[in-house]
Amino acid sequence: MERTITVGGASLLSFNGVVGAAIFALPATLLVDWGSFSPWIFLIVAVAALLVIIPFTRSAAAFTESGGPATYGLVFGRLAGFELGWIYYVAKSASMAANLNVLADYAARWWGAGGGQGRIVIILSSWTALIVVNLFGMKRALAFLGGFTLLKALPLVAIAAAALILYWPPPIPTLAYRTTSVEAGFLVIFYAYCGFENAVIPTGETKEPSSTLPRAVGFTIIATAVIYFVVQLGYVSAFHQTSSASKTPILDLGYLVAGRLGAVALTLAAICSLLGNLLGGAASTPRVTYAMGARGDLPAWFGVVRARLKSPANSVVFFGVEVAALAISGTFTELVVVASLARLILYPITIAALPFAPNRPSIKVSHWASGGAGILICLWGITQANISAWLTLLALSVGGVLLFGLAAVGEKRESESATS
Repeated sequence: MERTITVGGASLLSFNGVVGAAIFALPATLLVDWGSFSPWIFLIVAVAALLVIIPFTRSAAAFTESGGPATYGLVFGRLAGFELGWIYYVAKSASMAANLNVLADYAARWWGAGGGQGRIVIILSSWTALIVVNLFGMKRALAFLGGFTLLKALPLVAIAAAALILYWPPPIPTLAYRTTSVEAGFLVIFYAYCGFENAVIPTGETKEPSSTLPRAVGFTIIATAVIYFVVQLGYVSAFHQTSSASKTPILDLGYLVAGRLGAVALTLAAICSLLGNLLGGAASTPRVTYAMGARGDLPAWFGVVRARLKSPANSVVFFGVEVAALAISGTFTELVVVASLARLILYPITIAALPFAPNRPSIKVSHWASGGAGILICLWGITQANISAWLTLLALSVGGVLLFGLAAVGEKRESESATS
């Protein structure tokens, strides 16, 4: 496939991967759990995330092929490469399904779609439209992504700034942390910064990845941290006396600041944010199964590129069906914890792959230090997961091994047929 992704395109993929459901779902919960100190939580976790992201991106940039973890893991053996790619695929599928649930929440509240069939219609119609866009190649997907980025970022920042002006000064930061709250746990907050790896999956379609990827991802995390801080500070300023958590906090903020017009603007911003996040995931994630299919770890059907569409259409369609099924059957919190746990397994292994990368740079002492810090943070985060998340991820990983075995059997039969 052609190398068409520049720094701008990689930034769009990364930014829309990060800014999705979290900022529209978490502000009220964080206020209840962390009090007026909650805006600073985003900055603290951003620093921890950067300690993981910087060495991760350095390692990812040393690989020039698409596939993300499915490619990086090959340095530890073919099975490791497959299993890492499959775990990442599961993480992204769970993330996309979780975000589709938040999209349905916002749309249902505003347009009265309700639950049941109305909710399913919202999920399936929006997701199908995004999959169709991705069938026509990366250029078309990035064009739509740019529009979604503007539509979601500007209203969000504008309403938050207006709230700060109307309710200035914000309350003095006071910690009100409840250790029993799942939503206040590290994995859920860390999820707010997950998704930056959207930019590294289609490396084979990226121009000069060694310089493009670090710049794009670095810009994304800094911009995201600032936006999260401003939005949370605006929400805290307006609702610091509230003791309950709303499912649509940003819509509530828009209504408080600008009435019905503000609510409409923030509803549209939330929907555009979620659509942008979903489009970014739908653009990058199918490249994982494409890479695994192309090298024989999955059936060759996954590795087919449709010349007319200039996309791995089979992998795109398969991903669309899988995410739709998860979205209809799962819940936001359950899917988020599984997605975060999977990523915290993938990130340290990717960091550890740098010394074995085919295009690795000279590794300095600072690289070893930052890589070690990133790995330790991930290991600590892994310990925060509950047993249910571990069992779910284990079951899905075993399913991946079975598919790998089936592909190996098929490959062996083809080899025997060719020699007979």
